[in-house]
Order: sequence, then structure tokens, then C-alpha cells
Amino acid sequence: MLVLTAAAVQNGAATAGGRYLTPCTAAAVLCGTALLVRRLPWAAAPLLATAATGLCGWPMLPLLLVALFDLAARRRVAAAVGCCAVALAVGGVAPAAVSLWRPQPYGAVLFLLLAVVGGLWAGNRRRLVEALHARVDHLRVERELREEAARTAERSRIAAEMHDVLAHRLSLIALHAGVLSTRADTLPAPVAERLALLRTASTEALADLRDVLGALHTGPAGDGEPPAPVLRDVRDLVEQAREAGQQIDLQVEGVPEHAPASHRLALYRLVQEGLTNARKHAPGAPVHVRLDHGPPATLVEVTNGPGAAAGDAVSSGFGLVGLGERVRALGGHLDAGPHGPGRWRLAARIPHPAPTEQNGTRT
Repeated sequence: MLVLTAAAVQNGAATAGGRYLTPCTAAAVLCGTALLVRRLPWAAAPLLATAATGLCGWPMLPLLLVALFDLAARRRVAAAVGCCAVALAVGGVAPAAVSLWRPQPYGAVLFLLLAVVGGLWAGNRRRLVEALHARVDHLRVERELREEAARTAERSRIAAEMHDVLAHRLSLIALHAGVLSTRADTLPAPVAERLALLRTASTEALADLRDVLGALHTGPAGDGEPPAPVLRDVRDLVEQAREAGQQIDLQVEGVPEHAPASHRLALYRLVQEGLTNARKHAPGAPVHVRLDHGPPATLVEVTNGPGAAAGDAVSSGFGLVGLGERVRALGGHLDAGPHGPGRWRLAARIPHPAPTEQNGTRT
């Protein structure tokens, strides 16, 4: 803007015989200042530029073009066209030395038209970019919320599953303690007293557990569906998938009971997610499932090769987000992604908890 203002002053001096202290110089400085200061009313700069162009002619044309460009960019096309018409009308009666119609009759009209059209294009492009940025921010926030919802849902599922596991085991403890307490007359008094205490403690613990975690079950009561097993077996899941037509090679190492219950629940969910993804995105592809119950760590790997076209299968990716939250909560690591041409691999490693020591004896 400073360069354009200086050029307008120089051109005005050239048309005034080399004199700089003229009304055109003052008009150029005033217009340049109005275009630089954005706190003025929006009509101030265009009106000053139009008046200066009408007074001094073509030396002020660059400043008028900037004002018109800004008007058009702000969607004030009517004001821009009005300024053009006033400047051209006044220029028609201006002296020949500064007239907008000489030496080219339509040169100024072309410049004014280009300024308006260029302003409209720049303004529309700027608004489009701003809208795209706002859309990207909205999608980013929405994805973060969905990921957090997936993590929360997975944590709730973990709590509900652990509720099932602990409730099952506490029920067994209370049952066996109750059976033994029926024969308290044949047992020593201290043993019978401890059995009664064990039964009471297990029953109270079961009630407390149900009070705290029972609300996490989202399924409606009495819906007629059989309850899910407490610790579901991956082999059953694989057999169901094979019956559905999937080609699955299952390799199991170690004894499942050597892994904590939380690890076995995580294994089931990981294999379930891997088989579901293979079925959705690579139908007909062979799937290899490898499980290692450890110790020192529980390992799972689900790999599928290229399959037929997936059709319209669309994945949100939030299932993997929830599984990642589950694996991280257990201190493990989840890796999911391409594994060679057309292949996909889902793998996780969950270390077993370190053994604790009590009274110098490892338990």
C-alpha cells in the first residue's frame, strides 16, 4: 500500500509539472491512510478513493482499484459498481491530461472490471477456505468425542466382564463355604467359625460387587437371550466363524488358565475384532490366528490375506480405539495395520503382572 501511495504521489506530481505540494498529493496520502487503517467505517476508503480519482484522474486509479477489490471481496458489489460509475462519469469531464478515458477509451473500464471480479473471486475463495477449516475443526472435535466415547464404552465393557468373572468366582466360594458349614458339627470349632466367616464375607462381597458394577450391564433384563459365558473360549468363536464360511487357521500355545482372566477376556475381544474386520474388508481371505497365553506375556496375532472386493463396507475405526484402550489399561501394546501387499495384521502383547511376595514367600 505504501508503494501504491508513493506511485500515486509521483504520478500526480508528474501531471502537475513536477510540483508535489498539490491537492492530488494530499488526496493520495489521505486515501492511502484510509486504506491502511481498518478501524474506519467500511465506506470511508472507497469514497475517498472515488473522490480522489474524480479530482486527480488516472494517477489515483491504483488506489481506487485496491478499494474496489476490497469492496468486492466483502460482497459489497453494489457499492463497488457505484464507485466505478461515479469515477468514470467524472473522468469523462476531467481534463484530457488526467482523464480516465484517454489515451485508451476503455482501458480504465477494463481495470475497474478486473478489480471487481478479482475481489469477488478472492473473497469467495477466502470464505471457502474458512468454511473448510471450520469443517475440519468440527470433524476433528467430533472424532475426538467419538474416540473418547469408544474408550469409555470399552472401559465399561471391561468392568462388566470383570463383574461377571468375579461374581462367578465369589458365588462358587460362597456355595462351597455353605456346603461345608452344613457339616459344622463334624468340624473343629475354629474351622467352623472360619467357614461361617468366609461364607458371610463372600456373600457380602458379592452383594457389594453387584451394587457397584451391576448397573454397567446395558442389555435389557429378561430379553430372552441366554447369558454370555463368564470366560468365553476363543475356540468357540473360531468355530462359529468357520461355520459362517471363514477359512481360519488357529494356533494356540500355552494353557489359558496360566493367563489372568482379564487377559483372556481381552484375547476374545481382539480375535473377535480381527475376524470381524477380515470378514467385512477381505471376504473369502484366509485368516491366521495365533495365541500364546504365556508367561511372561499374553500374545495374540490375527492376520488375513487379500480377499474379494469389500463392497460398501465402511469402518469407523472406533472398535480398534476401544481395544487399544483395553490393552493399554492392562499395560500392553496394540498394533494394527497393513502387513504386506493386501494383508492386514492385528497384534497385541500384554505382559503378565509381576508376582507378589508376602512374608518372603512368592505367591
